[in-house]
Amino acid sequence: MVKKAGEPCKLYCKGRILGYKRSKVNQYENQSLIKIENVNQKSDTEFYLGKKVVYIYKAKKEVKGSKFRAIWGKVCRPHGNNGLVRCRFRKNLPPSSIAGPCRIMLYPSRV
Repeated sequence: MVKKAGEPCKLYCKGRILGYKRSKVNQYENQSLIKIENVNQKSDTEFYLGKKVVYIYKAKKEVKGSKFRAIWGKVCRPHGNNGLVRCRFRKNLPPSSIAGPCRIMLYPSRV
């Protein structure tokens, strides 16, 4: 099968930010819990370990010709048995990001 020139390919999977890692007494703002679309088992999360994650949001002020900003992070480990992953971001995510969409890039590859 030959791929046509200019055929689109997707470099990311969709994800949803569920909140911060928590315990009974603490909330860890430096680790966010993310649900990746179509990942429902702990064994499925192994593929995504080390992948880059980006939270894209829109701001009022235009910087460098764009109103979009991004906070980058990395998938660091699984969380629980239902396919959630923990991610560390360069700057901690704001509380307004909870329940918002994010992108899990399919790079860097470990294959």
